[in-house]
This record gives sequence, C-alpha cells and structure tokens, in this order.
Amino acid sequence: MIVEQIWTGNAYRNFNYLIVCPDSGEAMAIDPLDHEKCLGAAKDRGWEITQVLNTHEHSDHTGGNGAVIAATGAKLLAHAGARDSIPGIDRGLSAGDVIKVGTSVELECLDTPGHTMSHICMLSHTDQPSLFCGDTMFNAGAGNCHNGGHPEDLYETFASQLSKLPDETLIYPGHDYIFNNLEFTLDREPDNQRAKAMLSDAENQDPSKAMVTTLGLEKEINTFFRLHNPSVIAALREVFPDLSDDPDPKEVFLKLRMLRNDW
Repeated sequence: MIVEQIWTGNAYRNFNYLIVCPDSGEAMAIDPLDHEKCLGAAKDRGWEITQVLNTHEHSDHTGGNGAVIAATGAKLLAHAGARDSIPGIDRGLSAGDVIKVGTSVELECLDTPGHTMSHICMLSHTDQPSLFCGDTMFNAGAGNCHNGGHPEDLYETFASQLSKLPDETLIYPGHDYIFNNLEFTLDREPDNQRAKAMLSDAENQDPSKAMVTTLGLEKEINTFFRLHNPSVIAALREVFPDLSDDPDPKEVFLKLRMLRNDW
C-alpha cells in the first residue's frame, strides 16, 4: 500500500490522502478538498483515482468531490448515515465494511461518531496498520464536537475503538494541528517529557513532509489518551474543583474536551 499525504497549505491546515495499490496503480482519494493537488499527484505518478472517500460531511473534507469525480469518474464512498448531507454517495459504509483498492489493498471501515455522528475512520489491513482518522483524532489531539457531534460519543470512540488498536498503528489525520495540540498537552501535563521533546520539531516541521505518529506514541503525548495520569487529573482539578475525588476516564475526557474548546 502506498500512502500519499497531500498538504493543502490552506487556512484550515487540511491533509488529503491518496491510498494506492502498487500492483495496479488504482487509487482512493480520501477527503480530496484540494482537487488540483490530488489530481496532479495522481497524474504525475501514473495512478488512476477510482474511488473517493469522505470521512465525514464537513465541507473542508467534501469540497473537492465534484471536481475529482468529474475528472475521473470515481465512485463516492461515505458513512451510510451521511446520504442527506453528502450528495451523490454511491456506497454507504457501515462498521466492518471492507473497501478494496486495486488488487492488493484493503481498508476496513470503523464507525467513529463524536466529531460528527456520521464519521468513519479507515483502518488498513497491512502488516503495520494505518488509520485514516479524519477529524476524530489528530496527532496529539482529539476532534471537536461543535458542528454535529457529541463529546460523550467521542469519548466512547476513543475508549472502545481507538485505544484498542495496535500500538504500531500509523496515524493519518485530516489536519495538521500537532504543534497546538502538544502545547495543550504541556499545559495540562507540564512534566510530559516526550511531548516537550517533540514540541520544537513540530513547530519547525514542513507540513508537506509531516511527521507520522503511531498510536503508541499518541498514548504518550495525547492528553485524550492519558485519562488516568495523576498530573493530568491534578491540573484538571485546579480548573474544575467539582471534579470527583477519583474521577473515571469519561469524566476526565469530557472536562479536557471542554477546556480544549476555548484554549
């Protein structure tokens, strides 16, 4: 499987993706907002885009659908529940559905509500899995729930699905927010040495050659996976004196998400 991460360079700091079968040259475009860059990358490398997949319905992820499909005749895939919000879906996806790209690439659909209620992530069936997670999670962060989502559902997605994936899983999010997210981690957990060590690299990185984290690393630097950490809980209690004496992970997650909304 070839993964082409495409940095849009826009104000929203979007990443788009081409997932390519190396045997056939067939490709799937994930959230191809910058249709010119996606089409150009495929043309330059001799790849044929045969499918477009949207992780969710927000316009900064669906806005390039029409141009890519018009240029390639690709089929459109998205969450089955998004038919009213994403025009022209050819295949509605549910949890466990497998999408084939060319002859040798398979991706499994995860139903991951929270950022929106019709959000999917795609997990590759490869020796080292890759997770294309849209706006459910980011490098060192979690998606917001402002526009059609719910934080309790986002917590359940993190707790029951994402946290249980193999630690070696590569994380490919929909946006480059890693620097701000690391700053939030350090605001909540100032003694997190791994996050501190990564901060300058994240600030100075070229997003067109962005660092790719693993889930194992995320569990070290991403506050939303560190719900049992005493430092996180102690700092949270300073802001929320009503925090339970022995808060459960859900309570910690929801308070963190509330803080991140205005941070």
